[in-house]
Amino acid sequence: MQNLREIRRVRRHERIRKKISGNSDRPRLCVHRSLNHFYAQIIDDSKAKVLVGKSTLAKDLRGKVQSGGNVQAAKILGQAVAELAVQKGIKQVAFDRGGYLYLGRVKAFAEAAREGGLVF
Repeated sequence: MQNLREIRRVRRHERIRKKISGNSDRPRLCVHRSLNHFYAQIIDDSKAKVLVGKSTLAKDLRGKVQSGGNVQAAKILGQAVAELAVQKGIKQVAFDRGGYLYLGRVKAFAEAAREGGLVF
C-alpha cells in the first residue's frame, strides 16, 4: 500500500498537469525529489521529448554536493539546469513542481534556476 502522503502528492500533481503542459515555445520544467536526490527535466510535451535532464547523481555535480537530498544540492542543481537550458536556447519555461509544496528544496531549486536565467 502506498504512503498517504505520496497519494496526496500524486493527486496534486495530476491537478497541476491538467493546467500545465510544455510546448516548443515554453517547455515544462519538471522536478522530482526523493529522500536522497533531486531530479529535474525540461520537457517538450507536444513532441514528447526531454530537452534537458539533470540530477544530483550527475558526475559533474557529485563533487560539488555532499548530500543530494538537501537545499544546497537543490540550489546547485537549479543553477546547472538553467545553464544547460540557456546553452540550448531555452529562456522561458513552465514550472511543474510535481505536486510538491513550494518550500525547502523545491523553492531553492526554483530560485536558483531563475537566477541562472530561466523565466517562469
